[in-house]
Amino acid sequence: MNALEQLKQHTVVVADTGDFETMRAYAPRDATTNPSLILKAVAKPEYRALLDQVLRDHPGAATSEVIDRLLVAFGQEILKIVPGRVSTEVDARLSFDTEGTLGKAREIIALYRAAGIDTSRVLIKIASTWEGIRAAEVLEREGVTCNMTLLFSLPQAVACAEANARLISPFVGRILDWYKKSTGQDYTAETDPGVLSVRRIYAYYKKFGYGTEVMGASFRNTGEILALAGCDLLTISPDLLGQLAAMEAPVPRLLHPVESAAHDMQRVSYDEAGFRFAMNEDAMATEKLAEGIRLFAADTRKLEALIEQARA
Repeated sequence: MNALEQLKQHTVVVADTGDFETMRAYAPRDATTNPSLILKAVAKPEYRALLDQVLRDHPGAATSEVIDRLLVAFGQEILKIVPGRVSTEVDARLSFDTEGTLGKAREIIALYRAAGIDTSRVLIKIASTWEGIRAAEVLEREGVTCNMTLLFSLPQAVACAEANARLISPFVGRILDWYKKSTGQDYTAETDPGVLSVRRIYAYYKKFGYGTEVMGASFRNTGEILALAGCDLLTISPDLLGQLAAMEAPVPRLLHPVESAAHDMQRVSYDEAGFRFAMNEDAMATEKLAEGIRLFAADTRKLEALIEQARA
């Protein structure tokens, strides 16, 4: 049994891609998308047809509506392939706008409902800012499940869990990137600060009985992935899925709910001022959150330009 199949015995494997063929090849349970992945996919001839169809069906739609419909079109196709859920992201430019995030999330869910999709299979992806977390709290009460992305710290994870978010996506590789650049050091899988961050969050959730799922994301190598075997979910890029499928090494479970619950940790809670100060104290989390929002916003603008070009 290869490493990918062994990993699936411990952890729900999620495809971090907008590429349908990758999903068919590696049979993940769920799939996640983001503006960067959709931009990359729609630039390929085999996926351009989805954009062309949306433009034909909605010739007078505003560009923002076209993007929403394109995201939902991808989501619909993905749900024909995976048995579980798809994550669809709210425009990153709304990351500091609670009401704007709520409005956009409701519009996306309405499009899925209109397409006849069971919305329990849809996760609305929102940046883990204070404003985004407050929006998720409202959406969860409305029965709309959320995937909190761009998460780099325990304070973000705690605030998301207290808001009853369904799932968080802590970014392992981007944390490693920051520390490597900051310290000039190399790290093993066991010393990788991104891996250690997810292990701490996982242990905290299990110790204090939170139901929010932990889905490690943004991996740089297979060592990071295997060091988190046993995490609730792991979302993995096509390249790394392929590497895992080609590996024959044993994959032991390293994260266990019962063992995690025995960790010596103190329970914490954050109001808005406390959350903002905790984030301010963590240079890595502050910088990577801001950078991530900028990158997703930039790719959304590129997608808008591609749509305008297609209309011309």
